[in-house]
Amino acid sequence: MSRNEKSFYCNECGAKYYKWLGKCEDCGQWNTIVEDISTKGKSKLGQTNLSFQSLASTPEKLDRKLSDIDEFDRVLGGGIVSGSVILVGGDPGIGKSTLLLQISASLSQDYNCIYISGEESTEQICIRAIRLGASDSKVKLACETNIDTIINSFGDDVDFLIIDSIQTLQSSSVDSIPGTVSQVRTCAYQLINFAKTTNTTVFLIGHVTKDGVIAGPKILEHMVDTVLYFEGERGNSYRILRTVKNRYGPCDELGIFEMQQKGLIGVSNPSVLFLTQRNESVPGSVVFSGIEGTRPILVEVQALVSKSYFASPRRTVVGWDINRLFTILAVLESKCKISFSDRDVYMSIAGGLKISEPACDLAVAISLLSARSGKIIENETCVFGEIGLTGEIRPVSRCSERIKEAQKLGFKKIILPSSSNFSNNCASGIKIETVETLIEVVALLGIIRNE
Repeated sequence: MSRNEKSFYCNECGAKYYKWLGKCEDCGQWNTIVEDISTKGKSKLGQTNLSFQSLASTPEKLDRKLSDIDEFDRVLGGGIVSGSVILVGGDPGIGKSTLLLQISASLSQDYNCIYISGEESTEQICIRAIRLGASDSKVKLACETNIDTIINSFGDDVDFLIIDSIQTLQSSSVDSIPGTVSQVRTCAYQLINFAKTTNTTVFLIGHVTKDGVIAGPKILEHMVDTVLYFEGERGNSYRILRTVKNRYGPCDELGIFEMQQKGLIGVSNPSVLFLTQRNESVPGSVVFSGIEGTRPILVEVQALVSKSYFASPRRTVVGWDINRLFTILAVLESKCKISFSDRDVYMSIAGGLKISEPACDLAVAISLLSARSGKIIENETCVFGEIGLTGEIRPVSRCSERIKEAQKLGFKKIILPSSSNFSNNCASGIKIETVETLIEVVALLGIIRNE
């Protein structure tokens, strides 16, 4: 591309084009392609030489700082790594600013913390700090949107920098409005460069699109070290902080918080939380022992099956993949001769948690069979296992941890795949029912098949 040739980017997905289009060919969104106008400096090559080091010189253990919020430290893999860049995304009003203000207030007791807001005034943030009981903290607060002014306002003595949010920043070197692809990319690059050269930890709050993904170019998530998503239902006081990317720890780690008057409070035992209001005498309810990140969590899987009065029966899912539900319904009809074609099916993961692991297949199938037949699953029964297209029940990983978590909460019976590998010590005092196919599951529940 020549020096004066224009380029265009999609505001939603960051796709690059050499001419303007009304519709993005990558994400399918309309009127999201804008011109990318940026200044180009002359490249200076060959002026410095690289310095190399061996792998043996790398420290065995990362130096992590604790925020005194256990659930947040867990999500990051045991604490905050100096010089890392952490991107936090979530729906509007979910609690992103509240969480980071709590973290900065806690860290400011021992470290130099700066909170930069481009969306709220200092008065609004101070009112929130009073509500959180953090008004006496040593956080340095400012409202600014120019990235050059922000970086030039402090030296190398800052330990933590919170930016709320990355979509509000703008650079004078880019001739476009804040929030565009070029502005977000340029400002993020400058902040990342600042973090790496000064060993400062930078927190970036990011907006999300209507599809729930972080707005702006996808390269933003590639540039940062850690990506966290803050999830939760509007009518539910519980919030879930999920790790999507982490260069310094495990991915898919989960932190559970409860939104209270004085801020977000970590929930140390989420299994008890998700099973608190469980009704044990209703068909269609079963407990699933899952693994989220590094710890096991017990959640309730609920299903409702009713006669359909529509030409196409309804399928509604909350907290799970609807395509996975279609697959299980097809396997139940094909292999077990139990039809759902004339029934509306509603399925939900209680508590607002989103489950993605295939180990939940067996729990979903049993809840559907229970709701379809009216059979009540025995109290204190826990289930896990993956279902194949041929109707076989496949083993899943970390069975011992799942069994221990169920045993700790008083469950007396577990239904799991017959080829599961688990320790005999963890299965003492609990009844183990092994199944190999879905047909065995139907027989175990005492459901009559329609041959």
